[in-house]
Amino acid sequence: MNKSSEPIAVIGLGCYYPGAKSPKQLWANILSRRIQFRCIPRCRLPLEDYYNENQKAADKTYARMAAVTDGFVFDWANRRIPQSTYKSTDIVHWLALETALQAIADAGFTESGFPNQRTAVIVGNTLTGEYTRSFNLRLRWPFVRKTFLAAANDCDISREEIDQMESAFENYFKSVFPPTNEDSLAGGLSNTIAGRICNFLNCRGGGYTIDAACASSLLAVATAAAGLSMGDFDLALAGGVDVSLDPFELIGFSKANALTSGGMNVYDRRASGFIPGEGCGFVVMKRYAEAIEDGNYIYAILHGWGISSDGANTSITAPNVAGQVLAIKRAYLNTDYGIESLDFIEGHGTGTVAGDRVELEALASLTSEKNIQQKPN
Repeated sequence: MNKSSEPIAVIGLGCYYPGAKSPKQLWANILSRRIQFRCIPRCRLPLEDYYNENQKAADKTYARMAAVTDGFVFDWANRRIPQSTYKSTDIVHWLALETALQAIADAGFTESGFPNQRTAVIVGNTLTGEYTRSFNLRLRWPFVRKTFLAAANDCDISREEIDQMESAFENYFKSVFPPTNEDSLAGGLSNTIAGRICNFLNCRGGGYTIDAACASSLLAVATAAAGLSMGDFDLALAGGVDVSLDPFELIGFSKANALTSGGMNVYDRRASGFIPGEGCGFVVMKRYAEAIEDGNYIYAILHGWGISSDGANTSITAPNVAGQVLAIKRAYLNTDYGIESLDFIEGHGTGTVAGDRVELEALASLTSEKNIQQKPN
């Protein structure tokens, strides 16, 4: 993905991360080196049910730590959202909406004065959120019922007792999940997160969700920058949201040996995996020349961006040096400087042995090259 020569300006920020409900709080945490990792609260994951220090234990995670958000409350009434819609919708929708509103306010816009006709919304997200996977259990009641009846029929229990137990079991089982209604499908889909924001702000420049795993929010920003550069829209809300610290993700990462059972060591030969986290962040973007003309405060300027994939060089989840080199080279195609001139580089830093090694090898190979701006094949 290449850009024209016109740079893109970031004019607004919004975030809700563990220990940081705004960009100012996040920056204060960074300067103070505050670490937000903690033992996963029981209300999010009862470790007594899912934890086992044996990394090979079936259906268990050996990780106990995470960076967890708390305190988020969506004021559905004040936002004019019907209560039934609010209850039937995954929290990632409301977290994304509230954070997007924070970003546009930071950019100097009001909801009523928002230039919505040519504004796009691009959101990075994977798996929607853990609420959706939980809510879907309600619709699995027929399977649970059959399992219960099969076990009950093997016991010395009368038919009347089985019927009474089945009725009580069903009531308890379904009571913790909202009933399925006309809002449930849209509220449980990842692709409607961007649509939720577009609907609330009446944005008409396009809105969609990008799922590129760990690169989802970064690709959302790159896609927004490309669209602005091509003139597809005049303003963009781009970001990412993730609230997925449930057994599917934690146990899945554990079986891939991606999580650490101890501390997280980034770019370190002691690396043993990462500690998962969650949150939401948005930026408001527009073409640099127009940001200058409109007198916007500019946080950052994007001069280039690039994407690639690893092709067939590695397994589907393993990183690859050649693929990362290609993405970085493409990002510098239309800049008048190269990676070797930078004062610092912010990396991914997964804390995994393979991920960190590949990233450092890619950067090292590029900083030693003299012809980084040559067009790759």
